[in-house]
Amino acid sequence: MIRTASIFAFGAAAVLLAGAMPALAQDGHTNHAEGHAAHGHAHADFASDRLHVRVDGPEGAPDLILIPGLSSSPEIWQGVVDHLGDRYRIHRIHVQGFAGAPAKGNASGPVAAPVAEEIARYIREQGLQKPAVVGHSMGGTMGMMLAARHPDLVGKLMVVDMMPFMGAMFGPPGTTAESVVPVADQVFTAQSTAPRDQYLTQAKAAVTAMIKTEAARSGPLQDTENSDQQVSAAAFRELIVTDLRPELGKITAPTEVLYVKFNDPRMTDAITDAIYQMSFSTLPDAKLKRIDDSAHFIMLDQPQAFYGDLDAFLSAK
Repeated sequence: MIRTASIFAFGAAAVLLAGAMPALAQDGHTNHAEGHAAHGHAHADFASDRLHVRVDGPEGAPDLILIPGLSSSPEIWQGVVDHLGDRYRIHRIHVQGFAGAPAKGNASGPVAAPVAEEIARYIREQGLQKPAVVGHSMGGTMGMMLAARHPDLVGKLMVVDMMPFMGAMFGPPGTTAESVVPVADQVFTAQSTAPRDQYLTQAKAAVTAMIKTEAARSGPLQDTENSDQQVSAAAFRELIVTDLRPELGKITAPTEVLYVKFNDPRMTDAITDAIYQMSFSTLPDAKLKRIDDSAHFIMLDQPQAFYGDLDAFLSAK
């Protein structure tokens, strides 16, 4: 049996990341757009108060949807976009309230589940034919929601360093979505009411813990600083109380999960592997693979390993 103390470290780091959210949304969005205009992406013609979508790649190429995590921007996928070139039509999700985007419909209440539903609507209205979906962290949660609740829409699913029930890390063995609600409420209150300078201090500590590569930290840190405090706090609460394990069996798309060893010296490779195997036991056909020498942002810490796995995942029949 895995002790709660041994698995809390990952959750604690995530709390730090989610806790660092000053309300700089509109100004941050302007600066972000100007800073990355050189990439030449376009925005999809899709009206939503939950998300907007950047599109790269030629029309007619296979469709690929990339979903970033909590308080992250589509820029975390820029290396993937550059690597894939014109081989795919890439749709990068930008969640309202994260990384400079005004909160709009995400200003109150749940975030992940409504955004997942909007992605499903986007796939339908844009006429995408069973796109591959790749989600990092909270984006992985939304990918699992999408594939389980709309199995007819998803061709393949890759989950990057996310489990189907994060709340298990915030309680003793046997913790349920219902029993963890008081903890989730405490976390939400602490994050949503903490002063701005505390957010910034925690953000720096969290990014340091979640990205080993020092040169890659500035972008995610900026995204965190430019995210809306209330949206991020609400989204993190939602992640704690969302248990997707009972829904995994509804996923029909080939699924791969990439993950890293938990950032705690007590957490061995074997223990980490066992946690992921247990967490995804209701999706027995899923391929689980640990990426070594990486923290949470695998695509930034181990880009070549990530690109290799992504290429194999996308090309597999």
